[in-house]
Amino acid sequence: MNKTKNLFTSESVSEGHPDKLCDRISDAVLDACLEQDPLSRTAVEVMATRERIIISGEVTTKAQIDYVRIARDVAREIGYTRPELGLGADTMGVEVNIRTQSPDIATGVDSSLDSHSIGAGDQGIMFGYATDETENFMPLPIVMAHKLVRVATKQRKEGALPFARPDMKSQVTIDYTDPKQPKVNAVVFSCQHEPDIALEDLRARLKEQVILPVLKSFGIPLEENMECFINPTGSFVIGGPLGDTGLTGRKIIVDTYGGSAPHGGGAFSGKDPTKVDRSAAYAARYAAKNIVAAGLAHKALIQLSYAIGISEPVSIALETYGTETVSKEKILSALLEPSLFDFTPAGIIQKFDLTHPKGFRYQDLASYGHFGRPDLDLPWERLDRVQALKDCCR
Repeated sequence: MNKTKNLFTSESVSEGHPDKLCDRISDAVLDACLEQDPLSRTAVEVMATRERIIISGEVTTKAQIDYVRIARDVAREIGYTRPELGLGADTMGVEVNIRTQSPDIATGVDSSLDSHSIGAGDQGIMFGYATDETENFMPLPIVMAHKLVRVATKQRKEGALPFARPDMKSQVTIDYTDPKQPKVNAVVFSCQHEPDIALEDLRARLKEQVILPVLKSFGIPLEENMECFINPTGSFVIGGPLGDTGLTGRKIIVDTYGGSAPHGGGAFSGKDPTKVDRSAAYAARYAAKNIVAAGLAHKALIQLSYAIGISEPVSIALETYGTETVSKEKILSALLEPSLFDFTPAGIIQKFDLTHPKGFRYQDLASYGHFGRPDLDLPWERLDRVQALKDCCR
């Protein structure tokens, strides 16, 4: 009888996936607002369908925003340059339905009930997670899945995969039966393509140019009978918004930890930093990553919760899955130490300079995850609390 395997799977999608197109347009609007007015309030939702983009939501800003141009620029940069690809940047219709933020919500944000200047933009729960199984303190399956679509997209744009179109998806299954020796059990990769390439040629090129090099770059063994499903349904010519409607905020597990940790109640894209759905998730990741990097635990999960208009979190919870090297009470005490971590919206915004982002654009985060990004200098990924945590938990 074969031993039952302990398998875990995560997926990712490329920037050309219709949901990710919408996330990026939403975040490009945020970038444009903050560039002119750092006090902008945005909650932007986008829908993409056949040759049409619909931009809606609430925006309060002094900035002058050309929503139509932003949508066209994003579509063009992704590679949607003609309708048969899934969308035509210059031929698509763009409908804009933007209104100002509700005055009730604005009052809760700008006139907090306590001493801090900014209250949480809404109630909600947020999670941050870190694990030492990879060098960027992220779960292995989601890191692999992101790299597959990121590398394939780069090759598409450079012309190394001339048959590839923008819409792609990946999935990686890791065998954790021996947790000290994880192995790649299976890979699924679907690539939208031009109609004139033979399926077998497409599969061979993707396997040799993308899948095997990416998997081998991690130094993780591949199971002898590893399954590799490339375009398993066959033809994938019709993709993007032509094949599937896109919506902002529909890939929140892809945005975070690939299902290895819980996700809070809200998406990130299109929301300004006063929305704790976004900013508090960054702060929780920052704290969890520094805890693991300090050697206080091999895995850490932090939950924050907020009430609208209140600056301080309603609750802070810690889970270390029995991997802690010091008592959980010591770690939790460090989390509650104001000189180490400030979980108020104003404190988070100031710490990470979220209204004046440097080294990244919010739209850069719309694809390939908001955490553990080797290609971006993200302030919530910095390990500048490691020594202080060690000192605090002696």
